Amino acid sequence: MEAIITIVGFLGAGKTTLLRHLITNYIDNGWNPFIILNDYENANLDALQFTDKIEPRWIRALTGSCICCSGINELRNYVNRIPERTNGITFIEANGTSDACSLMEFLGVGLNDRFLPPIQLSVVDVKNWQKREEHNELEANQVQVSSLIVLTHIEKATANRQAFVFKALKALNPCAKILTMNAIDITLLSALVPSKNKAQIFNHQKAHWSSCSCDLPNLPDLNCIYYICQTLPKSILRVKGCTTIGIEKRYTYFERNPDGEVFVRPFNGVPITGPKLLTIGPNSKLSLLKKVIEESLVNTNPHLQ
Repeated sequence: MEAIITIVGFLGAGKTTLLRHLITNYIDNGWNPFIILNDYENANLDALQFTDKIEPRWIRALTGSCICCSGINELRNYVNRIPERTNGITFIEANGTSDACSLMEFLGVGLNDRFLPPIQLSVVDVKNWQKREEHNELEANQVQVSSLIVLTHIEKATANRQAFVFKALKALNPCAKILTMNAIDITLLSALVPSKNKAQIFNHQKAHWSSCSCDLPNLPDLNCIYYICQTLPKSILRVKGCTTIGIEKRYTYFERNPDGEVFVRPFNGVPITGPKLLTIGPNSKLSLLKKVIEESLVNTNPHLQ
C-alpha cells in the first residue's frame, strides 16, 4: 500500500525545503514520489522548482482553493487518480494557512484502498514559533495532529529558545516525534501512524486569508525586488515573485517570509503563467501590488523620474 505524507506549517517555516530534502532522499533510495502542491496563488511556481528532481507528470499543483475545506474534494480526486508505481509514495504540501486538523479529519475519507491512512508532518520555525501575534492559534493548530514535528531555523535560536519551543510542542502534542530535518530517517516515515492526539477547538475561519497576484514586468536590477519586499506592508505575511532581471534570460525567484527576511535565488524553468508577484495576508489587493511595482521601477532608477 502507498503512504500519503501531508506537510503542513506556517508561512515561511520551511515546508518546501523539507519536501525537497525528503524527495531527494527517497529518489536516491529507489522510491517513486508523487507530489501535490497547494497554494492560494499560482502553486505552479513551487511545482516547477521540483522538475530538476522529478518528472513533471509526477507533480500536480492545486491553486486557489483551501484543501482543508473547499478544496478537499479536488485534492481527494487528485490523490485517487495517482498512477500506481513500484515503491510509490505521495507527498502533499499544504498552503501555509491550512487548518491542519480539519485537513487530516477529511482527507482520509473516500480514498482508494491502495493508500494507507494519511500521515501528517508539521514544520516548525523555532526562531519564530508563537511570535505570530493574532495568528499564534493557527500556528499551534498546525502541530496538534501531526505524527512528526520537524524543527527548522534551529541554528538561529538560542539553547533556551530551543528548550522553550520543544516543551511547548510537547504540551500541544505529546504523541508526536520531534526531530530536525537532518535527523530524519526516511524509513521512519513509512512506520509512522496517524496521530491519536486530541486537538483543541479551532475557529476554521482564522485559516482563511486574502491573497492576490498580478503580472510582474522585467525588473532592471535586484534593487527593485528588495524595494517591493520592503515596501509591501507587514500585514501581508507572505510575498513571492518570479521574473527576469535586466538582460538575464534566466528567471529569478524571490520571497519574503513573515519575519521580513528576503530570499532571492535562480528559478528552475519558465513560469507557466508568466512573471508574477504573489501575496498572502490582509491588504493583499491588486491596486496595492501594481502601485508598489511602479514605485520600485521609479525609486530605484532615478533617471525614470
